[in-house]
Amino acid sequence: MPTTTDASASPKAQRWNGFLDLVGSRHLAVAVLATITGFYYLLVAITNCTDTETNRRGVAAVLSMEQTIHSAATDWRGIGNETVALIAYILIVGWEFLIAFVLLAAAIAWLRALRGRSAAAGTAAKLSSLGWTMAVLLFAGGFLTIGGEWFRMWANDDVNASSAALQNFLIAAVGLILVHLPRSGESGRIE
Repeated sequence: MPTTTDASASPKAQRWNGFLDLVGSRHLAVAVLATITGFYYLLVAITNCTDTETNRRGVAAVLSMEQTIHSAATDWRGIGNETVALIAYILIVGWEFLIAFVLLAAAIAWLRALRGRSAAAGTAAKLSSLGWTMAVLLFAGGFLTIGGEWFRMWANDDVNASSAALQNFLIAAVGLILVHLPRSGESGRIE
């Protein structure tokens, strides 16, 4: 992390500029976002384990398509098998735990990078990128594309999670943009 301190500035100004270089850095912004989103996905996964019945029923309702607009052209897509719904639910919760662990590992790596271990910044960036890509896959791929369009979740007033999925996708997308922005003079490639 380059500093913008001026050698001719007073020691107090140099300390202040050094402090601003840290707290105003992209590394710290990405570290904070990785930490917050890591804990968020951990809480989501834990909640899905403690309120299993409510959330599992929501997944089953989306897959069955019983509470959506009915059309012969799309009704065949519905899956009413409870075992399939349970497997889908377990996979979603497991994936949320994985996202949480990857992003929390990224947060730890960012902490090390912010403490001056430059080698940790590359690991932190890669872990952050992986965690947020996993979130994009779940929420844009799983919830918005498969659940939202294929199973017409958008037309189900009771269990439409499209806005929450979009929220999660956008937060992950912001993280991906931040972590992949090149610094001036860099190619943008994570090494």
